[in-house]
Amino acid sequence: MNRLRLALPLLLLPAPDLLADTRDAALKLPDVVISANRQVQARNDSSAANTVFTRDDIDRLQPTSLADLLSRVPGVQVAPTGGRGSLPGIYLRGTKSAQSLVLVDGQRIANATSGDSGLQYLNVDQIERVEVLRGSRSVIYGSDAIGGVIQLFTRRNAEQGLQPRLKLGVGSRQTWERSLGLSGGDARTRFNLGASLDDTAGINSTHRSFPSDGDHDAYRNQSISLNLSHSFSDELEAGFNLLDNRGKSEYDNSFGRYDAASGQTLGQKPYTDYAVSSASGYLDATLSERWQSRLELGHSENRDTKRDTLSDEFSVFNTYRDSVNWQNDVTLDEQNRLILGGDWYEDRFHGSTTFSENSRWNRAAFVQHRFHSEWFSTELGLRRDQNQQFGGQNSWSGTLTLPINPDNDLLLTYSEGFRAPTFNDLYYPDTKYSNPNLLPETSKSYELQWRSQLTDSTQLEASLYRTDLSDAIILDSSGKPQNVASARINGFEAALKQTLFGWQGNLGLSIIDPRDRDSGHTLARRARRTLSLDLDRQFDRFGVGANWQAISRNYDDEDNRNRLGGYALLGLRSSWAINHDVSVSLKVDNLLDRRYARARYSYDAADFSNNHDYREEGRTWLLGLTWTPHL
Repeated sequence: MNRLRLALPLLLLPAPDLLADTRDAALKLPDVVISANRQVQARNDSSAANTVFTRDDIDRLQPTSLADLLSRVPGVQVAPTGGRGSLPGIYLRGTKSAQSLVLVDGQRIANATSGDSGLQYLNVDQIERVEVLRGSRSVIYGSDAIGGVIQLFTRRNAEQGLQPRLKLGVGSRQTWERSLGLSGGDARTRFNLGASLDDTAGINSTHRSFPSDGDHDAYRNQSISLNLSHSFSDELEAGFNLLDNRGKSEYDNSFGRYDAASGQTLGQKPYTDYAVSSASGYLDATLSERWQSRLELGHSENRDTKRDTLSDEFSVFNTYRDSVNWQNDVTLDEQNRLILGGDWYEDRFHGSTTFSENSRWNRAAFVQHRFHSEWFSTELGLRRDQNQQFGGQNSWSGTLTLPINPDNDLLLTYSEGFRAPTFNDLYYPDTKYSNPNLLPETSKSYELQWRSQLTDSTQLEASLYRTDLSDAIILDSSGKPQNVASARINGFEAALKQTLFGWQGNLGLSIIDPRDRDSGHTLARRARRTLSLDLDRQFDRFGVGANWQAISRNYDDEDNRNRLGGYALLGLRSSWAINHDVSVSLKVDNLLDRRYARARYSYDAADFSNNHDYREEGRTWLLGLTWTPHL
């Protein structure tokens, strides 16, 4: 594809003398990507299949949550267990949630005990940008990046002067959304401060099994974000990023709790007090015309306290992570570039359960070389991880890019990935349900990409890939984790962008065949066919849009006996700029009020009529008001 055309946004950045201007402005651009190599580069120069949502995209699409936004990405499937705030399964290219890495401003946020990232608790209004890399990136990021990488960047400012914002929303099921923000700065300093408060009465996520289980599961979220950067000179910049989300999420336990005194199973009204936070500081230095160096220090927390309104029972699972990353980008000459870096992080656990081990460190070094010429380009990478629990792990990757003509590129990629076992897998105190001898899960992936600028208004990106998983961790018949499973995932995905008669269309298609290699069964909760279509048009100050998603049937269990039906959903949205400062928006999701299920919480293998699905929200609406006065 014509590299000049796609690199043009980078060339058109304000020509500041300061690093802050370039990086902050790049976060606003759709045709650059940062996560692939931890540096700003044109999307077409990245070897990773990727999808980017800017803040303008988020405002236009009006997603209810990050899971709602991610469901538009080809190759990504989302399976929540109820309404807002419920635990979602995120399946990226057929891999499970714990096999995809989630970052916030470069920091890992996954819970070290379960491997879940807590995406359901992150408020989309505090997010500036979302980047999704499809395919293994373990050479750059190490553990967990088998299926890909999802990185969120918090709200920030790229302009001078003060810019306040206020947003209010009201919707169905007693939903209220409130957010307030202020950004500003001058030629050297930038800052953004934001706060949000959302709550909803929710839905009853499960069918009633106890009288206490028939209530609606409410959700409340309080979030703050802060970004601050300062350029001491043209060559040195320092910055700080913070995102903190906390609140309360109610859920159902349809199985109840056993009361030893009475010998009966009693109902519950359980809820979770949660907190997911990430903080990081960095130094970005231009050491010479050919050498850029960046040092990051980070801290993240994932705290979870489960309680029951009807009893005194509670459990605490808190994990903490400290990290250091140092990366050096070196331009050897016009055709050769080198990335050299090192990572270190330590996970710690504190809670009401006493694990056999409560901390673990990982350190790594990586190198990647990129060669670019008129006829072809190559990218070769190697990473070595040393882990306190399982020892060493090597990861390799290589990409060959062949420009067929100025508007068409072919990319051939081989990549390796791995995932370290979680604290629950390794150190849970009951040895019936843990195994300290577990090895990391490993993967080998092969991919062919085609990127084409078919016309000035039509862009197509397609991928054909295969992923082989080995030493996959599953529970045996007694509930003990073992390295016994293997799987292979064949897939095809395509993303088409088209502008026609003023309408902007984005089509995402995915076809996968994810199978357990031993049994031949399809992996649970992975639909073989998914499609997402967004259409938008702006009529002066009035905008309209629609989203249609279709998901094929799949299985909720590994034995493929418990089938979940396919479904299709239609949503509509609109916006109206009343004046320069005030705008209103209205959206309706699941317009046709379809009943469907994406996950199941219990089933009877002998009597399928006794199966129980997690309920999904029916038709919902949200009316919003945004005030952005220009001072």
